[in-house]
Amino acid sequence: MKKPSAPKFILLLIAGLMWVIVGAFLNRLAYHWLLNEKTFNLIILITSGLILAFLIHFFGFSKIVSKNLKRIAEKPKKPCIFGFMSWKSYLIVIIMMTMGIYLRMSPIPKPYLAIIYIGIGTALILSGSKYFLNLKKV
Repeated sequence: MKKPSAPKFILLLIAGLMWVIVGAFLNRLAYHWLLNEKTFNLIILITSGLILAFLIHFFGFSKIVSKNLKRIAEKPKKPCIFGFMSWKSYLIVIIMMTMGIYLRMSPIPKPYLAIIYIGIGTALILSGSKYFLNLKKV
């Protein structure tokens, strides 16, 4: 059976969309958890989430995206469509989804949980945009 293949451009597009859509989903959850917060608390919570986002982006996700971009660039002209991530990354995604479900069910107050979701969600959007910036290079 032949593997489903696609041009590298499509792999970058899929990867970027996946990262950005998941990031937007996490930020949307955080938004709903913060709707009833008072202005001062809201500023503190959002600012904390954004600081966390930049740390996660620069020290974590950005490096993963760079590795993925390098790996995709080294692939043949029409690689397997699932090759936008390494198999190790698929495992990490499953672990992160499981952790997210458990966090939402945890007793942690949702406004504090929003900090984590803003941090990860915004970092995913920032890092995912690197895929779009590389679309012209393939």
